[in-house]
Amino acid sequence: MNLNPKHTEAFRAVIETGSFEQAAAQLHLTSPAISQRVRALESMLGNALIMRSRPARATRVGQRLLQYLKRAKLLEADLAAELAVQKDAPLTLVLALNADSVGTWFFPALSEVLIRERVLLDLTVEDQDHTYALLETGMAIGCISSESKPMRGCSAEPLGVMRYWLVASEAFRARWFPQGLTRKAARLAPVVAYTRKDMLQSSFLESRLGLPEGAYPCHYVPGATSHFNAIRYGLGYGMVPELLLHASAEADGMAMLAPTRPADVALYWHTWKVQSPRMEQLSRQIVAAARTSLK
Repeated sequence: MNLNPKHTEAFRAVIETGSFEQAAAQLHLTSPAISQRVRALESMLGNALIMRSRPARATRVGQRLLQYLKRAKLLEADLAAELAVQKDAPLTLVLALNADSVGTWFFPALSEVLIRERVLLDLTVEDQDHTYALLETGMAIGCISSESKPMRGCSAEPLGVMRYWLVASEAFRARWFPQGLTRKAARLAPVVAYTRKDMLQSSFLESRLGLPEGAYPCHYVPGATSHFNAIRYGLGYGMVPELLLHASAEADGMAMLAPTRPADVALYWHTWKVQSPRMEQLSRQIVAAARTSLK
């Protein structure tokens, strides 16, 4: 298989920008030129690679090609560094991480390694139940996910358990839960979730109180620190990682709403079995760092 670099560059640009027009602007070409290159690539491979939707998305075959191209680029960068063509060239890692790992253990545990290895991070921060899809579609070469089963061609290494506690400010508890965490009070008290994909709070309330999602008001505040601040300043209540509570001086003023019922989420590191040497080394360091930080 002899892939034309100009054709694959056009294909990647369309997927990354979401449209042929934006891909053309990024590559300083015309839209017809981008279309022509993508069609030539599809003709050579005998499969449609892009769904002409808004935004443009890769087909299943296109996803496989995108995975291949990202891995090939990483291997090429590693080889160039080893051959001293670019001895000090940085290594760019496209990773999909859950917000709570980014907001707690990831940087304290790995910053020295990332600096020493001259790693440039291209992070997508998603809910731990959805990072897996970014690896599957070729938009990342590694991810931290709550999914335990590896996809074909990948490995899944257990990292440990992220423990969460349902907390609120003391003032919020006094206002909304004077009689404790009851079903009646929880129907009225606002929850703070990360995004609409975040099922941690809703799963807890449904299992504990029988309240389905949508049966109570909800804020959406993405980001571990922003989410915690929204809870800390009394906008609502929600699940906060134990690591963040231990690390924050402000956590002393927080009230535990379910002090005997933590929520534990097992996390896994997913990456391709065939990796560059530097990526293999970094994968081992990510796994080791997580296992020292998580339960």
